[in-house]
Amino acid sequence: MKAAIYDRNGGPDVLRYADVPDARPGEGEVLIAVEAISIEGGDLIHRRIAPPPGPGHIVGYAAAGTVVATGAGVTTRKVGERVTSFALAGSHASLRAVPAHQTWLVPEGLDMADAAALPISFGTAHHCLFARGALKAGETVLVQAAAGGVGLATIQLAKAGGGRVIAVSSGADRLERLRELGADHVLDHRSDDIAEAVRELTEGRGADLVVDPVGTTLPVSLKALVPEGRLVFVGNAGGGALNPDLWPAMEANQTLLGVYMGTQFGYPQVAATVDRMLADVAAGTLHVPIDRRFALAEAAKAHEHAERGKPFGRVVMQP
Repeated sequence: MKAAIYDRNGGPDVLRYADVPDARPGEGEVLIAVEAISIEGGDLIHRRIAPPPGPGHIVGYAAAGTVVATGAGVTTRKVGERVTSFALAGSHASLRAVPAHQTWLVPEGLDMADAAALPISFGTAHHCLFARGALKAGETVLVQAAAGGVGLATIQLAKAGGGRVIAVSSGADRLERLRELGADHVLDHRSDDIAEAVRELTEGRGADLVVDPVGTTLPVSLKALVPEGRLVFVGNAGGGALNPDLWPAMEANQTLLGVYMGTQFGYPQVAATVDRMLADVAAGTLHVPIDRRFALAEAAKAHEHAERGKPFGRVVMQP
């Protein structure tokens, strides 16, 4: 099979396109002929900072395709079904073996790129807003990095849940597109004092809930938060040290909640949520913005764009 592999961590240039032994399904696994690969933030971080477990490592969380074989004990999936999948590695290839319980059926007519990109971005956003953030209708939600995959999902799901959304990104075109997806207010982090602007928009209160996938923006997110508000931080896309001053948060009785989805997708309630959202995308009530599509053979170029090109939504590769 073909795959994008690397032997050492580093920049996008460590990726190379090569022939590797075919993946094979083990017990409880399905083998997928991959049709679309969503490049996730975790893929970039792993490639950049984590030494691979061995030579020829295949990185990647998310891929969608058609089941072409099943391992022993698999009863929930069968050959010929279209599925999207999650695992901690292995997506950047033409074949992928993945546990059957970490796949979801793709509704008829849904684009495979959308299917590949949905579970992590929308699953993470839903978990941040509702399972951890306990969003209630009428509350104000501040969304950092709103033009990223998780941010775009958070805007849509927060609006559907009755929230008032303040979205942070940069550039007039991107901000207008965030409005089109449902943001009530948009702020440009290059020119706006985010915490002060949030207080102005909320008559001095601050945001009830902040979803922050950046990490380096945690101090600003805390300043923008109402006393007794909730901050959900999910990842460290900014790449800096996570060392905010927590004394003011303690004095304000604010709650900080962490989300790491790598351990969550195996839970039935999380898996069921992804199934519902796939159906919503197929029905047109949710949208999965795809920024650009690359061939898997261009994995280094695709990672470069995902990392430094400020994509609006997910970058997708196709074998």
